[in-house]
Amino acid sequence: MNYPENLKKGDTIGICAPSGGISKEDGIKKLELAEKQLQEMGYKIIETESVRKEERGRSTSGKQRAKEFMELLENDDVKLIIFAQGGDFLVEMIPYLDFEKIKTLKPKWMQGYSDITGINYLWNIMLERPSIYCENVKDYAMRPLFRNLIDALKIASGEEIEQTSFEKHEEIIDFRIEQPEEPLENQESIEDIQDETEKLEKGYNLTQETKWINLKGEEKIEFRGRAIGGCLDCIKAFIGTKYDTVKSYIEKYREDGIIWFLEVFEMSTPTLYLTLWQMREAGYFENCKGIIFGRPLFIRNDYDIDFNQTVEDVLGELNIPIICDADIGHVSPQFAMVNGAILEISSQKGKGKVRTILK
Repeated sequence: MNYPENLKKGDTIGICAPSGGISKEDGIKKLELAEKQLQEMGYKIIETESVRKEERGRSTSGKQRAKEFMELLENDDVKLIIFAQGGDFLVEMIPYLDFEKIKTLKPKWMQGYSDITGINYLWNIMLERPSIYCENVKDYAMRPLFRNLIDALKIASGEEIEQTSFEKHEEIIDFRIEQPEEPLENQESIEDIQDETEKLEKGYNLTQETKWINLKGEEKIEFRGRAIGGCLDCIKAFIGTKYDTVKSYIEKYREDGIIWFLEVFEMSTPTLYLTLWQMREAGYFENCKGIIFGRPLFIRNDYDIDFNQTVEDVLGELNIPIICDADIGHVSPQFAMVNGAILEISSQKGKGKVRTILK
């Protein structure tokens, strides 16, 4: 595994938007608060041209997104890239990336999740370069920073950490329904603007008890292996394409064993079944020591079959340990999972741990 240089205070963090951009006023305010906080922590910040743009779900054209991403990859001052946000169309930029040239560049840490899987996942299976599957940049507006955000920076700094499951997580709310917001320029006073800033800096709204589930009711699950994964909605797009190097990757690292970490943004249970079936039949779960699923954000339980039962139906015969409802993905807070690292994972009595080993 080709590990990047460790992040240090005084280093530069680059921000770019390979999927969606940040154009709404509250999003830009969060971005600015996040950048300010990272600067206060001792880092320099640069943004690429299209971070604050958004049209039809894209920050800009696929070709331009690839160009801006390459600018950060080629900039030796940039030691960490934190992405603006996810979306739906990151794949449009993939054909414009020069992977042969990228192989000649120094690896660098990258952080993001959701549609950013299109980078994190391919960097792992194609280039054997690790990355951090965790929050995108706007969450760094939070004051004080939640421990998962600090953990992500620790990993980029070269620390091997152990993360323990959170006591509570957020309620699943359909954020696709737009709520009208009064723009800041229409606020009547400085006090109102300060209140708005405090709201944007507010942390997670943790109301739901967290309970990891050992799928077959095991008292305790423990497994170790090299991690591969991300958002399942995105991973399925690469199956069978020229970018699909999973089989050679899992064969190369067979001695380490493979761990899949997966989470769902939006699927029906039949779509979940078909996606996991395709992965199974393509041999993706060979040399697999265990699978850990995050909490799905939107799951439509067709035929009265829920997420966990669907996983059992399609993967149960593999006879490998499977954990569900873990702290990974779209339902905050989420662990900082390192795509490409060695992970040691345990789950017992609804609580879990992930130890990250950078080797």
